[in-house]
Amino acid sequence: MTENTQLLQGRTGPWEIVMGLEIHAQVASKAKLFSGAAVGFGAGPNEQVSLVDAGFPGMLPTLNGHCVEQAVRTGLGLNAQINRRSQFDRKNYFYPDLPTGYQISQLYFPIVGEGVVEVEAEDGSFFNVGIERLHLEQDAGKLIHDLSPTESYVDLNRAGTALMEIVSRPDIRSPEEAVAYVKKIRTILIYLGTCDGDMEKGNLRADVNVSVCREGQYAKYKATGDFSHLGTRCEIKNVNSFRFISQAINYEARRQIEIHEDGGKITQETRLYDPTAGETRSMRSKEEAMDYRYFPDPDLLPLELEQAWIDGIKASLPELPDAKRRRLMADYGLSQYDAVVLISERAKADYFEAAAKGRDAKLVSNWVTNELSARLAAEHLDFDQSPVPAAHVAQLVELIETDVISSRIAKEVFDHVWNGEGSPAEVVEKRGLKQVTDTGAIEKAIDDIIAANPDKAAAVAEKPQSLGWFVGQVMRSTGGKANPAAVNDILKAKLGL
Repeated sequence: MTENTQLLQGRTGPWEIVMGLEIHAQVASKAKLFSGAAVGFGAGPNEQVSLVDAGFPGMLPTLNGHCVEQAVRTGLGLNAQINRRSQFDRKNYFYPDLPTGYQISQLYFPIVGEGVVEVEAEDGSFFNVGIERLHLEQDAGKLIHDLSPTESYVDLNRAGTALMEIVSRPDIRSPEEAVAYVKKIRTILIYLGTCDGDMEKGNLRADVNVSVCREGQYAKYKATGDFSHLGTRCEIKNVNSFRFISQAINYEARRQIEIHEDGGKITQETRLYDPTAGETRSMRSKEEAMDYRYFPDPDLLPLELEQAWIDGIKASLPELPDAKRRRLMADYGLSQYDAVVLISERAKADYFEAAAKGRDAKLVSNWVTNELSARLAAEHLDFDQSPVPAAHVAQLVELIETDVISSRIAKEVFDHVWNGEGSPAEVVEKRGLKQVTDTGAIEKAIDDIIAANPDKAAAVAEKPQSLGWFVGQVMRSTGGKANPAAVNDILKAKLGL
């Protein structure tokens, strides 16, 4: 584990960035947290709203047990404490997209307590981010301001949708670490099946708490736990892309440093990131300055979980990213880098394993993470939508391993397979792409080229690097099908190298 302290230089000296993130993940569920209304993207305005969501008088919330199970499942996947007793609270505020005038959330007794997540940094090192809590809460609706110059419209389809808010400790020290952390959380949630991680649809978004302090102050905070060593934080709300997270942090940190160095004070507040202008803007004063009048929701009993039920969920967990990374390295001899790339998507890792049985795992990894990944990305396809099945990649690698085709020809074969012309073996047979391993045929091609270029042949002894020219000529004359190793060996023998 390493601690990467990224310093930002100001006019008066270096500064450290300190961040904690609150990730809002929409629970993968067919119904809302406290009603039977459907959850789904693409419905017409107010088509997925129950009387409970709309705040009609006398309507009582009924807790969705599946959402509770998903929260527990997520907590276990984050190596966090599952609280057997938790409680729902009302957070009171008035806004047009919140018909009841309050949000049902968890403040004092969340369903999940402290945990820790191991995250890989860009340089391949690892750092730990502490999880402070995970709580369940209902989402608000959506206001639409651009349909009329004089009116705002309210869509309550999202109102009551179950969210998991995952709150980290201030353990994140750079924009790059923040992005790596969100990526890791997203990957874990997708592996668990508790959130689809679709940031474009707003199903996963982050509130980023940013503060700056003088060099060395963070170390004092870590040693003492005293938050007075850290600067006043500002919260950037609802950032929904990795790029925007990085940009928002960079801008906000610089903004705070300038205020400090000009002799001003940071006001604790909530801000929004404007990606068009590339800046954060003040939205409202922060929660501590507001009275949300939290109190236990009188319509919902405290939630009490049985340990046997929790243990049953734990036993059903899939292999998670960290365990899969370690196993791919141990079982297939992959580098940490290759394993990390493969486990970034569960479907990608599954595809690799299906193709790698009995084959050169490094070669399979290269085809999966390079050629195939690039094609899928260009066509906006996921791995489970690949037109090339894993068995075809396995067969392609086998043809390379057994010298039936060269790596160069393999790319041409892959093109034809991608276009639906059959398996790699069928394409090679149909298009006559087998590698020429007949040394007699290769020798004849070499003799013809040497005879046609005696001056170049004579010069090879003085300039051995010019052998590459002959290799290129032989490959061209054989349509790229000659075995490269055989070409090199025969050329060296013929030219006295």
